Amino acid sequence: MFKDLFQKKKKYATVPSVRDNHNRPKREIPEGIMNKCPKCGNIQYFKELEKNLKVCSECDHHMRLNAFERISMTLDDGRFFEYDSEMVSTDPLEFPGYAEKLKQQHEKSGLNEAVITGEGTIGGFPVVIAVMSADFFTGSMGSVVGEKVTRAIEMAMQKNYPLIIFSTSGGARMQESILSLMQMAKTSAALGKFHESGGLYVSVITDPTFGGITASFTMLGDIILAEPGAVVGFAGRRVIEQTIRQKLPDEFQTAEFNLKHGQIDLVVHRKDMKQTLAKLIDLHTVKGEVTHAE
Repeated sequence: MFKDLFQKKKKYATVPSVRDNHNRPKREIPEGIMNKCPKCGNIQYFKELEKNLKVCSECDHHMRLNAFERISMTLDDGRFFEYDSEMVSTDPLEFPGYAEKLKQQHEKSGLNEAVITGEGTIGGFPVVIAVMSADFFTGSMGSVVGEKVTRAIEMAMQKNYPLIIFSTSGGARMQESILSLMQMAKTSAALGKFHESGGLYVSVITDPTFGGITASFTMLGDIILAEPGAVVGFAGRRVIEQTIRQKLPDEFQTAEFNLKHGQIDLVVHRKDMKQTLAKLIDLHTVKGEVTHAE
């Protein structure tokens, strides 16, 4: 009996404390292999995400695309003839630090400006396309953006091609002040002439789309489409709530909210966007000529 009382204690494995875990070297995952969904937190291989057109396989969240990615998945075989590629912004008002920021934005995004314009085909139909990219100055509209969009509109009118504009923007570019704001009137006037000529303009809203382009060419489409969950408006949610001193609905300014209230015509999943655009162009093509929606 006494022998049993004084037997050696069993040895147990010890679990490292939290502090010990912090001291251990972390295994870092090489950049570009995995991606975490900003909405649901789902982690997936980046290559699988790219195959799914950068749409989360778990919650269907549409992640942001740059202009090159958008063009590649929209135009037939990614074939694209670019307009005005040499146009770059200058610093007309000598705004402090603006020239340096333009250089930084170019190096970071690989773009010369916040929009790429040109032509290609969708479903075999020739189109003029303008694609904005939030990678460059949050897609803000300055003089060059307004000029490139205006030239694209005029080229679509000259060639009698449908016009497709993918919008994303943080608003007008404050570093160019009134010169930036003037682009709202210029692009809207060009679209007015395009409409009078009978051209078809399809506006596609992507996340996020705010400010001057919302108050101009984005909402002037014959047909206005939007990706699921895309947020669109003029002023931001916080500014509106502070102004009206009311709590806004959770879904306020989303594509689905705007569809419900008649601001847009259709919410289209990214995987269906190219086919939808091709169908719309086909519906408005009569004997080889494209006409705008009545």
